[in-house]
Amino acid sequence: MTTIAIIVAAGTGSRSGLSLPKQFALVAGRAMIAHSHAALSGHPGIDRVVCVIGAGQDGLLAEAVGADGAWTTGGATRRESVAAGLDWIAANGGAARVLVHDAARPFLSDAVIDRLLAALDAAEGAIPALPVADTLARGPEVLGDVVPRDALMRVQTPQAFRLDALVEAHRRWPAAAEATDDAQMVRAIGGTVRIVPGERALEKFTHAEDFAMSQTPALPAWVSRSATGYDVHRLAAGEELWLGGVLIPHDKGLAGHSDADVALHAITDALLGTIGAGDIGMHFPPSDPQWRGANSAQFLEHAASLVRAAGGIIDFVDLTLICEAPKIGPHRERMRERIAALLQLGPGAVSVKATTTERLGFTGRGEGIAAMACATITLPRTQG
Repeated sequence: MTTIAIIVAAGTGSRSGLSLPKQFALVAGRAMIAHSHAALSGHPGIDRVVCVIGAGQDGLLAEAVGADGAWTTGGATRRESVAAGLDWIAANGGAARVLVHDAARPFLSDAVIDRLLAALDAAEGAIPALPVADTLARGPEVLGDVVPRDALMRVQTPQAFRLDALVEAHRRWPAAAEATDDAQMVRAIGGTVRIVPGERALEKFTHAEDFAMSQTPALPAWVSRSATGYDVHRLAAGEELWLGGVLIPHDKGLAGHSDADVALHAITDALLGTIGAGDIGMHFPPSDPQWRGANSAQFLEHAASLVRAAGGIIDFVDLTLICEAPKIGPHRERMRERIAALLQLGPGAVSVKATTTERLGFTGRGEGIAAMACATITLPRTQG
């Protein structure tokens, strides 16, 4: 069953007191929307992610999640923005299930997504929620009666639905009325919405102090990991020259079992190293004929998916190419953009450099090209 996630991110975040919409503000070293986008796009049960953003925010989104991130423009209210996301799904092949998530809840785990998708087997919708722990009383200025909290729940997102049920709920909802969330709309047409356990990490960022508290122990403890990668391939006549996912005109190309893209191979090894997952040869053995002539982009995407599956966030990638020829400068920006797109990053999170060995050694003699890479990720401390 095709499953598409909608990230609602069209608000201005006026209550946050920030200089830009809060969904693009930095949280744990990364734009807030990038956290949930990485979690949703990296989950094996989700096929595509579309962000619903405000008019003119596409540049901010590209910087946060990469130029290839799908998006559409939202409306003046949350309900209208979700409807815009549903229209995008209808125009792009449809789906069987949909998740609707607030960008202001960045720390989304695979476990919550798993529980939501499983609950859809027996209901039209599912939401994560936590029981109310605090005493509830009427106010606001003078203490009134205590409100029983036994059956009260704090509703979170993402909320998961069978797509046909959510579309019908939006179709039948009065245009002049607003809904607190999509789950109430599905309930209004008689749909069953199951509750699954939520998580404290899914708290919503609303006010300035929420951002100030984003590094406190109440949220996941994060650690930074860096690792390096290195690769070499020889130059040979009659081969295509692929570097950084870009085909470069040259009288020679790199020879190897795959397309021999030393740049992507080095970055792949660096990413695998950050989570202790071995090297590229372990995952894609050169002795296996299925990888003969393979596009190295799939190696890099595989490594990135393993990082996301471990709960990690790719923060930055630095690449150095070592060769006498060709000149890397004219192709540098295309490489950055391609690597960033493969890793679902903004181009600013990728550095591409080049150097020579002053005609010393095999690279100096033009016999081959070498690449060195360093990758930095942020990983939940529970992962090691």
